[in-house]
Amino acid sequence: MTQYTEANILTLDWKEHIRMRPGMYIGKLGDGSSPDDGIYVLLKEVIDNSIDEYVMGFGRQIEVEIKDKTVTVRDYGRGIPLGKVVECVSKINTGGKYDSKAFKKSVGLNGVGTKAVNALSEYFLVKAIRDGKSKEATFQQGTIASESKIVKSTEEHGTLFTFTPDESVFKDYTYRDEFVEQQLWNYAWLNAGLKIKFNGKTFLSKDGLLDLLNRKTGNEAVRYPIIHLKGEDIEMALTHGQHYGEQYYSFVNGQHTTQGGTHLNAFKEAIVKTVRDHFGKNFDPKDVRGSIIGAISIRIEEPVFESQTKTKLGSNNIAPDGPTVRSFINDFVTNQLDNFLHKNPDVAKEMLKRIQQSERERKDIAGIKKLANQRAKSANLHNKKLRDCRVHYNDSNRVEEEIKNNTTIFITEGDSASGSLTKARDVQTQAVFSLRGKPLNCYSMTKKVVYQNEEFNLLQHALNIEDGLDDLRYNRVVISTDADVDGMHIRLLLLTFFLQFFPDLVREGHLFILETPLFRVRDKQATHYCYNEQEKQAAIKKLRGKPEITRFKGLGEISPDEFGAFIGENIHLEPVLIQDNTSIDDILEYYMGKNTPSRQEFIIENLRYDLDESDGAPAVIDEKLEETV
Repeated sequence: MTQYTEANILTLDWKEHIRMRPGMYIGKLGDGSSPDDGIYVLLKEVIDNSIDEYVMGFGRQIEVEIKDKTVTVRDYGRGIPLGKVVECVSKINTGGKYDSKAFKKSVGLNGVGTKAVNALSEYFLVKAIRDGKSKEATFQQGTIASESKIVKSTEEHGTLFTFTPDESVFKDYTYRDEFVEQQLWNYAWLNAGLKIKFNGKTFLSKDGLLDLLNRKTGNEAVRYPIIHLKGEDIEMALTHGQHYGEQYYSFVNGQHTTQGGTHLNAFKEAIVKTVRDHFGKNFDPKDVRGSIIGAISIRIEEPVFESQTKTKLGSNNIAPDGPTVRSFINDFVTNQLDNFLHKNPDVAKEMLKRIQQSERERKDIAGIKKLANQRAKSANLHNKKLRDCRVHYNDSNRVEEEIKNNTTIFITEGDSASGSLTKARDVQTQAVFSLRGKPLNCYSMTKKVVYQNEEFNLLQHALNIEDGLDDLRYNRVVISTDADVDGMHIRLLLLTFFLQFFPDLVREGHLFILETPLFRVRDKQATHYCYNEQEKQAAIKKLRGKPEITRFKGLGEISPDEFGAFIGENIHLEPVLIQDNTSIDDILEYYMGKNTPSRQEFIIENLRYDLDESDGAPAVIDEKLEETV
């Protein structure tokens, strides 16, 4: 029987608690392969302080450098008061943001951010320069290592942070430039005029959210010029594209709220209401919002977020005694957007055409959709195609957010691969969906095909994305195909399906490719699993003797016991990314459209044969395609 006495009651100091429960402070840890991994939250927590200085009118430039896993951030704000340098980064609930006069609409108000960075770093330095003097201190895992006296300085005023995330907490992590750059662009768009420098690149915006949507739409066709409206503490941008789904970017006090919240819900409602009133028609909300591309940014006092990582706004009011967030945004959108549409009838005409197009498409597939849903239900999806995870058999309100964020579904080809995955998976959070044969090449088809094609319809139901991503059942959707030509083909067909009909899934970082080892190299003493030819050669050298080399051609060839390691703590996932200047239509047309001469030339120029030592079979590798997607 377990004893419960005074000895079981522990009191942890601030850094011990952060290190023991990092998820409470920075969300998931990760290895840098996802934009919401902990190492990017550490960077954000430091930069947020520099942004707050800029918002208050101090410092027009921020410099960021990442080299050999060490991050340096330098701003030119007022600098931390020298007598409080150590306390501000090592004493919990200490900071200048409790004084609402100094930081009225700050990103962070709880005095935890830089303390969490300090506690989770193997090396942490803070230096403040102000009034011709400076002071610095260094820490190791939150424990102070050195503290200088206040000395004279000729440096420009501001604050410098340098930190190296602790590798005992963040396993095998790597900062990806594309994720860092996206973070910095968000700061630039929301703080017009602020110059941010990162590893030789400059990030600067003059027109805020207008620049954001211009970059996000890139070469994509839009139905009308972007509508850009600004007011006190609010800014919005809006247009309609040609794609399926809805695309939003929401921000609060400069913080990118990737999970939305009260402000994004209010924005969506206000758009529907304004459009209905302007055109005098009771449009279905889905038709108004179909293919929409929008951005909303507000600044409020004392924001309340639903987690320390500040990805979802929970505030109902813009100030303690002010109007609700909903009424504030509704009043602005109703007045400003309606006025804009009256003054720009050509834009209003194109908006109406796009809404009516969505309405026609929805009505056109209504009957097919009903029959397809009945077929999906009668197909006994959960027994025949989907091996679900236990999280979804619980009351969803009782499941911790951290567990929900860890849910994964593997999309496999055939029963053999799904069988191995099903036996090896974590049944609590990992599900398996088994495809039958090769999916249809759905490029240029309408959404009607999703309901007419049984595999696509069942996959859509398994993910629960028919009406958007709000009810997406798994945080990570992982394409898990064999490492051969057929597997690559199925992967591309699935990518085409998601990019054609559910691009939001890709844009919001939910789609991944599972990397499984190509080779097993072993002798009687050791076994090495290798993901490429270089790793295989290195493993052969380590073993020195004549090892046994196995080439895995299919997931079904890997035993469940072995597979457990590859989909567990050591899982290798490659995120599917869409760059801001990438046109989905251009990619799909080039790779999945008709056999054009330009694609034939590309194949001839980039084709490479790698001979497998085990049987001499050629494996065609299209590196440029993988890189592009």
